Amino acid sequence: MKHNNIILTGFMGSGKTTVGLRLSYKLRMPVEDTDKLIERREGCSVTEIFARKGEDCFRELETALLRELTARKQGCIFSVGGGTPVRAENRKLLRQLGKVVYLRVRPDTVYERLKGDNTRPLLQCGNPRERIRCLMESRREAYESAAHLILDGDDMSIEDIVEKIAEEMTKMKILVINGPNLNFLGIREKSVYGTQDYQYLLDLIQKKAQETGNYITVFQSNHEGAIIDRIQEAYFDGTEGIVINPGAYTHYSYAIRDALASISVPKVEIHISDITKREDFRKVSVTAPVCDRQIYGQGLEGYLQAVDFILNRSK
Repeated sequence: MKHNNIILTGFMGSGKTTVGLRLSYKLRMPVEDTDKLIERREGCSVTEIFARKGEDCFRELETALLRELTARKQGCIFSVGGGTPVRAENRKLLRQLGKVVYLRVRPDTVYERLKGDNTRPLLQCGNPRERIRCLMESRREAYESAAHLILDGDDMSIEDIVEKIAEEMTKMKILVINGPNLNFLGIREKSVYGTQDYQYLLDLIQKKAQETGNYITVFQSNHEGAIIDRIQEAYFDGTEGIVINPGAYTHYSYAIRDALASISVPKVEIHISDITKREDFRKVSVTAPVCDRQIYGQGLEGYLQAVDFILNRSK
């Protein structure tokens, strides 16, 4: 999945509408407010929906809209309602839809911005300041877990927030997966895999991330199911490219092959040694056919070549 949508989340009064409009001008992308989309479809305001049908009904409408947007919308900025990320299903849908930016502000900031606003149904109570504080605290974990990027709106100007989001949109999120025995680099068969240890590989990849200005995370497991789980997680967490060294699973794990086939991002299979010059069983890969490229025999340098391939594909 490539991040071609931007989703602005945060509590009411956090500045989503203002940031969305400024970002729209800067990036020349359309901006939509999901509350407004629901109002147009229902023919009444959010306040009226709450009053007539209740909050649960409104939350169902939010989820249904997110499912639809995830299936069809591309290249848009979305400002979503303050309560949208509370549902676990919505958090997954938001991350599928695009890069989620959480605009975090303090309760007192929200109160000063919204006091006297009678259009906010959740604040129609005797002590709105305390209501804001309690709601924000109850939603904090949901906001943070849904976000790819968290920005503190109290400490940044609108211009700085817009610039930071625009900068983040140019970065890619790449996942490197290492299968069984890769953690034993520098210990196992040094004549085949070299003398550098696994930490050396991690440092090499981290340096590549810093040089290119992209996000590169590394996952390693000796267990097939854990690798499959991580590939599936990549579908939801905004991963835009996968580099995978499946180890011995390369030759027989159709389960890992099927998991890779489910993710429509650039994928590169990497092997440190030249598998074409080794045992016959190593010459067969069941995972390579669902990847965009296979690199082998380049040592640890092959990982960097794989990252470059993914970055070039995104241009």
